[in-house]
Amino acid sequence: MKASPDDALHYPATARNRDAILEVLRERLPDEGTVLEIASGSGEHVVHFALSLPALTFQPSDIETEALRSIAAHTALNEATNINAPVEIDVTVDGWEAVLDGRNVTAITCANMIHIAPWAAAVGLLRGAGALLPAGGVLYLYGPFHIGGQPTAPSNASFDASLRARDPSWGVRDLEDVVALGRDNSLNLTETVEMPANNLSVFFERA
Repeated sequence: MKASPDDALHYPATARNRDAILEVLRERLPDEGTVLEIASGSGEHVVHFALSLPALTFQPSDIETEALRSIAAHTALNEATNINAPVEIDVTVDGWEAVLDGRNVTAITCANMIHIAPWAAAVGLLRGAGALLPAGGVLYLYGPFHIGGQPTAPSNASFDASLRARDPSWGVRDLEDVVALGRDNSLNLTETVEMPANNLSVFFERA
C-alpha cells in the first residue's frame, strides 16, 4: 500500500499508554514468530512495539482504509523492517482469518476495540483467535472492563454511558463475559494486569 507522510495519523492516547502496554507485552509475548494486531488504528502502537521487539514480526490490520494508510505511513517513516504490510480485517465477518492466507500467527493483540464496536466484534475476534493460534499461543486484550457487572471506577461508568449514547451496541464489556467467550473458543484466561487510567491487560492462552 502506497502512503505518504501526510497519511500518518497521531492519537494522543497512544503516546500515553504505549510504554505501559509494551512493558507487559515484553514479558509475555513469545520470543519469536508473528504477532497479529487487530484494529491497529493509526499504527503508532505496532511501530512502537516492533522497534522495541525486533525479533518478532508484526502483522497490523484494520477495517478502515484511512487507518491502513496511516499504518503504512508510520511504518515507512520509522523504517520498521519487521512489520508486514497492513491487511484489511473485519472480525465480524465469519472466516476473517483466511485473509492471512495460511501465515502462522503465534500471538494476537487487540487494544481498545471491543468496547467501541458491537459485541459481534468480540465474538468474531475470539472465535478467529481460537482458530488461528497454536497451542500455547497468546491473545492479548487491552482496555476498560467491568468486573462482576460493575465499573471498576467512576470514569469507566461515565465512559460506558458515553459509548452507549453514541451507539447502543457499544459499551465497556464485562470481563466475565469475555472470559466465557474465550473458554468457548479454547482460550483460557491466564492473567489480568491493572494498567493506568483504570484499564486492564488481559491475557489468554490457546489450550
